Amino acid sequence: MSAHVTEGQIKTGATLRDHGGNLSAAIHDYGGPRADWIDLSTGINPTPYPLPTFDASDWSALPDVAANAELVQAAREFWNVPPEAAVLPAPGASVLIALLPGLGDPRWVRITRPTYNEHAAAFENHGWSITANLPAEASVAVNPNNPDGRLWHPHEVAAPLSIIDESFCDICPDHSLMHLAAQPGVIILKSFGKFWGLAGLRLGFAIGDPDLIQRLAQLQGPWAVSGPALKTGIHALRDQSWAQTTRQTLARDAQRLDKLATARGATLAGGTDLFRLYEVEDAAQWQTRLAKAHIWSRIFPYSKTLIRLGLPPAEGWERLENAL
Repeated sequence: MSAHVTEGQIKTGATLRDHGGNLSAAIHDYGGPRADWIDLSTGINPTPYPLPTFDASDWSALPDVAANAELVQAAREFWNVPPEAAVLPAPGASVLIALLPGLGDPRWVRITRPTYNEHAAAFENHGWSITANLPAEASVAVNPNNPDGRLWHPHEVAAPLSIIDESFCDICPDHSLMHLAAQPGVIILKSFGKFWGLAGLRLGFAIGDPDLIQRLAQLQGPWAVSGPALKTGIHALRDQSWAQTTRQTLARDAQRLDKLATARGATLAGGTDLFRLYEVEDAAQWQTRLAKAHIWSRIFPYSKTLIRLGLPPAEGWERLENAL
């Protein structure tokens, strides 16, 4: 891998946090135009939700207050939000993750690793100390977890400030912990970049304790969500038919990927219907072999044997099979 910092390696202080999506590094090392690459290093739906038709005012006017309220109502209905809980749209879940540690006094936060590493980085940036155990003043549970797909139970997330990141939970809504959103100290995060495949839209939600949501809203400031994001979010959250069909398609494709990888010697180690985690003899060797075919994957600095693959687009299955 290159030593230069790409969009997939974010520098804070003296550390580099690895992420999927660092396709520029792959292109730098293995060549080829970006259009020739298949990026399987992320957990983004390769068939995104179809965008609505925009008009000039969506781009030129300040985001409409009524549209924001309409989006909040659509979110309540789609995710079955308890009436006592508040809903805050935001320009991506990452913005919320960076703000959340500021809601409590810096002490101990329980984060069970491995998991999405921006949570620990955000808490450390606010002066918190990380622990793997409860009790703690705050806790983070990514449900289902990235990268192993672990599902959390309500009794496992109890802390005065309990953050439940459900960025990948729209593929398995029956496992959502949304019913906890009415409890004091609970905030549930939702992302529009994964299940809907619209990572570039930058739309996320914080749902939970009204007092904490109000403080987040003040930290975020006005007009946080763009007009096009408001319109797209309203359309998508009201489209239950698309969501149901997409869940079926993703589940089928995840099984297809498992058959393909295990036939080449990999062992399923976890994941979700948006990404799969495999145990292989040499993860770096697998990544190199795929990269030579201009297919990018995700490996981890803490393991020599784990590799994560997202789902390829419809036209990418044959290339993936040949590369493996």
